Amino acid sequence: MAKKEDKSSKDLTIHFMPYSEIAKLDSLNRIKKLIGLILEGKIIILQGRLTAEEESKMIETTMTLIGNIRGFQGVEISTLSGEEDQSMFDKVRHNIARILVGEQDAITLIGPASVVKDIKRDPKKIELMLKRK
Repeated sequence: MAKKEDKSSKDLTIHFMPYSEIAKLDSLNRIKKLIGLILEGKIIILQGRLTAEEESKMIETTMTLIGNIRGFQGVEISTLSGEEDQSMFDKVRHNIARILVGEQDAITLIGPASVVKDIKRDPKKIELMLKRK
């Protein structure tokens, strides 16, 4: 008989999410789903990116939760995409592909500020620093 694992509050969960999991949701429900995972203390690695409006709305929504949910300190979010250093032809080709299959050539990291110490980003990499408990 398999033992049921005891989920400790010190456990760190990284949730890898393909964009297809949220692609068919409207912006509001997309944000709700992501915030729900963040409130569970999970760090999300999203294949793809949110729109600038969705990122703003997510930050705005989480700011209203600070002080209303015990221990919640907000979110950290950063996106890395392959759009930097592209020729004009590559940018046009990329935009056509984005229209056809959606924004999937980016990676977005989203995590609760109580777990994520900092996210450092430069054009070619993202560094995720976590808080020690």
